[in-house]
Amino acid sequence: MASNAPVGKPTDMSAPHMPKVAGIDSTVPGPPHTTAPLPGVPAAAAPSEPVSPPGALIQDRLAAWVSDLTTLHELTERLIRTSSLDEALREVLGAGAALVGARRGMAVLEPADGLGPASTIGLGLAHADLGTIETVPRGTSSYGRLLDGLPDPVHPERVPDPIAIRDVRTEEGLDPRHREVAARLGYAASYALPLATEEAGRLGAAVWLYDEPAEPTDRQRHLIGLYGRFATEHLARLLQVERARVRVATIAEELLPSRLPRVPGVQLAARHRTGPRGGGDWYDALPLPEGALGLAVGSVSGTGPSALAAMGRLRASLRAYAVMEGEDPVAVLSDLELLLRLTEPARSATALFAYAEPARRRIVLAGAGHAPPLVIGERRTEFVETSLSAPLGMLSCWEAPSVELSPEPGETVLLYTDGLLRRTGDAMDRAFARLHAAASSVPRADRGDPGAIADHVLRTVLPEGLDFATDGEDVVLLAARFD
Repeated sequence: MASNAPVGKPTDMSAPHMPKVAGIDSTVPGPPHTTAPLPGVPAAAAPSEPVSPPGALIQDRLAAWVSDLTTLHELTERLIRTSSLDEALREVLGAGAALVGARRGMAVLEPADGLGPASTIGLGLAHADLGTIETVPRGTSSYGRLLDGLPDPVHPERVPDPIAIRDVRTEEGLDPRHREVAARLGYAASYALPLATEEAGRLGAAVWLYDEPAEPTDRQRHLIGLYGRFATEHLARLLQVERARVRVATIAEELLPSRLPRVPGVQLAARHRTGPRGGGDWYDALPLPEGALGLAVGSVSGTGPSALAAMGRLRASLRAYAVMEGEDPVAVLSDLELLLRLTEPARSATALFAYAEPARRRIVLAGAGHAPPLVIGERRTEFVETSLSAPLGMLSCWEAPSVELSPEPGETVLLYTDGLLRRTGDAMDRAFARLHAAASSVPRADRGDPGAIADHVLRTVLPEGLDFATDGEDVVLLAARFD
């Protein structure tokens, strides 16, 4: 009898094809409940059992892929919210442990270009445990082979494959030290994933540890591979931000005083924290004739290299004006305002300059749009009442009256930039109240040390856990304690 099938066309081409869903490879085996035969039933007996129609199989596969997509979406959403390298590495470890079914792990950040930064983060491992793992020779440890492996001479951009060790006790080629460390820490298997892509290059590696002999299934490997590629790109972006922040912070520190002067009758301390974008906050302290001292803090509008350059020029100019006419802070700021308006008409700045005579415990100061100093002592903690004035560069001609202050012996005058207030996230009146409360709570034992006072204020005013590497504003504190 003649066949109805078209000539030359294989009969299996009429079978339904598995669709592809948003990056999930349909060639990866489905979950066990969709593919494995019933326990205890021989393969030959399968035809006698009810057979699911092809449509039901496709629905099961699609349901599994949708579940995988949902899981990956949730994990990548959590990862994208991280804003520092260490935070991102911890998130990668936690997500990877869930995907491969492990309990502990370790992530190593070690960019291949050698420019840093480098760090090691553990999951379920103490600091001493991480050190113990790192005693394994790198050429034999799974993560070490991923970090130190030579590039493919034919395809140098090729990403190395993950390394699975199903049983440390029986795996061939392992260094005896590897087995010894595994026995000491109580893990029996590992799965190491390179944190690398062709675009980002090699940034590091992550390894997850199993308590019993095990290895990820094909589907788990597929999911952790997708997640790892996304995580590497996110880490690469954070790495660029961190390197830029370090460069900006280095430039800012070079533009600020390398050390504070020693002037009889006063002790000085300064604290400077640079935000990731590099603001223009600055401070200065310079000795003046006849035992006087000039103290200055300020902030230039804008961020980035241009703001840093403007800050350097402004600080250098203020030093020159202070030497020429430091006894009159209003004249110093007026000259500075004229220079700013003529040379950088699109930029504004706040500044405060104080002419101090430590021997007489006398200070004359003037401010241009700047927050008032704070006097901290045994009998009082109060803001100095300064006149309201516009920032430099905002008016055609700046001028404001000066204020004279006489600190008592042992009192500290704290100058600061508004970054200290803005970083609190509060309205300005509440931020000032928080600053006042922090200054009032300085322990008695710390009141003789201006550095300890500045540190206490910094810790107390700013929200707990605030990270200077990821939050925007610069912060400057300059403390002067009078004997």
